[in-house]
Amino acid sequence: MVVKHTICVILFIVILYPSSLFRKEEEEMGMVVERGFKVSSLFSKQLILGSQWMARKKILGEMGYDFTIVTADIDEKAIRRDNPQDLVVALAQAKADEIISKLGGQSQFAQDPLPTLLITADTVIVYKGVIREKLISKEEARQFIKGYSGSHGSVVGSVIVSNLKTGVQRAGWDKAEVYFHEIPAKVIDDLIDDSITFKVAGGLTLEHPLISPFIDTVVRPPISIIINLLPCFLFCFISTILDTCIETL
Repeated sequence: MVVKHTICVILFIVILYPSSLFRKEEEEMGMVVERGFKVSSLFSKQLILGSQWMARKKILGEMGYDFTIVTADIDEKAIRRDNPQDLVVALAQAKADEIISKLGGQSQFAQDPLPTLLITADTVIVYKGVIREKLISKEEARQFIKGYSGSHGSVVGSVIVSNLKTGVQRAGWDKAEVYFHEIPAKVIDDLIDDSITFKVAGGLTLEHPLISPFIDTVVRPPISIIINLLPCFLFCFISTILDTCIETL
């Protein structure tokens, strides 16, 4: 038990403080030498992000993680749930299952000395009680974005971290309510002409430079639209690695 708690404390310190805080840079023969460490290289063989979403890649990169990207090819419309929380978790799970299968199955990683961790996630927008996923037309895009103008909607996100060595998974979800100022017609037109609008749930990316100036208030900041929830990710990350550490003691 003492060992388990010690490992957990170490993991919290390493994960919560970015590698840049432990980095010492020296100029030697015109080259920058970095002395530091990253969680992904210390405690896992590989970190895989099951997403091409720019925001998720950016956040992981800024946190100092080395990772590769493997995406899932699933029919998201074939997966239905009555409430958004269950839906985003089910979609993230389906992505994890498909990627694990694409990689040859969990048994391919069972004998590895260090775990490979897979992160999958999903997000939907809920507007007036209706779940909104990826757009299917410019007409729908205009309807959705005009609806946000001067109104509000919920961002619901999930994350699942899978330890491919042990088969252990940790999952969670969170949501934020986002209130908007009036969005000018010209901005709506420009958003509709941007292909990114059609790659995200409800045509809404809060980090988009065209939409961010018109965000009034975010009630419970969207834990980021990583995965979408950093605290949940950290818990999942720690739990999956800790399971492996305890098994090897």
